[in-house]
Amino acid sequence: MRPKLSIIPLIAAVVVSLALLGTPAFAAHDLSPAPEDAKVYFIAPKNGETLPQTFTAKFGLSGMGIAPAGVDRSNTGHHHLLIDQAPLPDLTEPLQVNEHIKHFGGGQTEAVLNLPPGPHTLQLLLGNAAHIPHDHPVISPKISITVK
Repeated sequence: MRPKLSIIPLIAAVVVSLALLGTPAFAAHDLSPAPEDAKVYFIAPKNGETLPQTFTAKFGLSGMGIAPAGVDRSNTGHHHLLIDQAPLPDLTEPLQVNEHIKHFGGGQTEAVLNLPPGPHTLQLLLGNAAHIPHDHPVISPKISITVK
């Protein structure tokens, strides 16, 4: 004799799955809008500068505000530093932490960096509360530095 299968657990699973689609874990891939005039830039270092292995990078932002990761406020984001990153990461997905992408999810606007001697490129990219670049990516021009 075959056991009776109840449809109730199946319906419950479908309802829970549909409900989860609206949670931040699934909504994280939604791109946040950014003003067209928003700009992120380096205060320091300057393009072409020669620096010691340990130096301070200072980040600037205009047209938007800074908010820590996880804080979802319109027209805000937090800095990500791309170091020797080529090509750009997928700008529709959360930015992954690795040796080329540094996160400043606490809302930091400067960082002490330690890079090996040689030429390097640096670029800033603003991410939303979920570390995803905005629908109009707020990204700085790439700068070149030399570490001695």
